Amino acid sequence: MFGPLCAFPITPLAGVEVQEEGVVSLVRRAVDGGADSVCVLGSTGGYPYLTRSQRRRVAELAVGAAGDVPVLVGAGALSTRAVLEVVQDAQRAGVSGVLLAPLSYQPLTDDEVFGLYADVTRELSVPLCVYDNPTTTHVRFSDALHARIAELPLVRSVKLPGVPADPAAARDRVAALRALLPASVSLGVSGDAHAVRGLQAGCDVWYSVLAGTLPVVCRELLAPDADDSRLLPLWDLFSRYGSLRVVTAMTLALGLVARADLPRPVRELPEAGRRELAAVLAALPVG
Repeated sequence: MFGPLCAFPITPLAGVEVQEEGVVSLVRRAVDGGADSVCVLGSTGGYPYLTRSQRRRVAELAVGAAGDVPVLVGAGALSTRAVLEVVQDAQRAGVSGVLLAPLSYQPLTDDEVFGLYADVTRELSVPLCVYDNPTTTHVRFSDALHARIAELPLVRSVKLPGVPADPAAARDRVAALRALLPASVSLGVSGDAHAVRGLQAGCDVWYSVLAGTLPVVCRELLAPDADDSRLLPLWDLFSRYGSLRVVTAMTLALGLVARADLPRPVRELPEAGRRELAAVLAALPVG
């Protein structure tokens, strides 16, 4: 139900307020552009910076805008109590699944990470995607931990942070992890620069930042012989500035929303980055 293309739009803000029309517009753009599912309030959606009520409203708006296309909602928070509140709100909004990263202030042990997923899945009635994102969460999943969590009820996907650069090594990595997981659990690649390599290595889903803004471009990259070389300058911008800053600037440059502030202390893409981005966009079918 999550793939093969899951789009992650930004949550457009004006100051600290969610721009509801922008949320609806971006979800509809992703759906109309061919996304198989949409995940709001992922890292690209800035979920840690929003209040519970804002997250609830974004979930409601996304479900309403997506029609028959499944909507996932990011449910991460520092405490299990807060996660369960978000999960409860999301399920009441009618989402098709939740995406959960283990956020931490105190470093978490493997047993504590497992305990989070065990507690959450007991309260779930929809599928869960495990979000493995060590760059932002500082939680590192071992394969053994993935295998343990994947046995929990309603765990249906693992969102990997990327795959090795060498294609053969990428195939080996995907095959090794798949061998440890139940057949009911899909493997998804994230980190858009890894996407084509991950899909060609055997991943089932692309959890895509770019598809939240340029879904048609991303849809073309699902082909078995896809080549993303024309996007290398964009992947370089993602690497240097962070994908959130880049796609927020992209959304504004394309006029897709009236306003899209970043939650402070995060700052917008600097002028040099915006000039580079404009050159990249000029070479793409932005639609």
